[in-house]
Amino acid sequence: MDESIDAAAREANRALLGRLPEARTLVMGILNVTPDSFSDGGEHATVRAALDHARRMVADGADIVDVGGESTRPGARAVPPAEEQERILPVIEALLAEDVVVSVDTRHTATARAALALGPVIVNDVSGLAHEPEMPALIAASGAPYILMHNRGNPQTMDGLAVYEDTVPDVVCELRDVAGRFLAAGVEPAQLIVDPGLGFAKAGEQNWELLRGLEWLRAMGH
Repeated sequence: MDESIDAAAREANRALLGRLPEARTLVMGILNVTPDSFSDGGEHATVRAALDHARRMVADGADIVDVGGESTRPGARAVPPAEEQERILPVIEALLAEDVVVSVDTRHTATARAALALGPVIVNDVSGLAHEPEMPALIAASGAPYILMHNRGNPQTMDGLAVYEDTVPDVVCELRDVAGRFLAAGVEPAQLIVDPGLGFAKAGEQNWELLRGLEWLRAMGH
């Protein structure tokens, strides 16, 4: 059990998804607090610019704001957890103070823990099959929702790993294996949200195959 997470924090994390509407598809606004993201790198790299953009997204209908401090574009430089936290924690703290539902886009357990110390957040982990070994225990202890995204390798290697015998069954099988690690660590099934990871270790047509095969993902029960 992670002693930094008390019972009240666990209950707040468990209740987070209940704050979101269930009758429609949710909209997640992406906030890259980075200098090098492929779509908007550098545009929101200051706290003020990031908050202004987040508020615009919420006003435009975003249900969740996903805050990331490390680019995951192919070939991107790895960012140490301390630098990542310096970029995103002030933004997350301010958004939580405004009652925004926040997800933290990170592959680092230390960054997820630091974000959870600020308040209830969703942990959006893009590391896929290569998650840090400490992450399942943190998610179990915190009760936080966890987005498990399918990926292979890292931004430097993933483009060369888009080789599948049968894309949809292979992706689902690999997601089941990783989900099993989290369930074995004590994570509740309702905490897990699966993401096929479009564009991550996937070539163009493989992304379309996954979109056509979303029922396979729904059948996982997460």
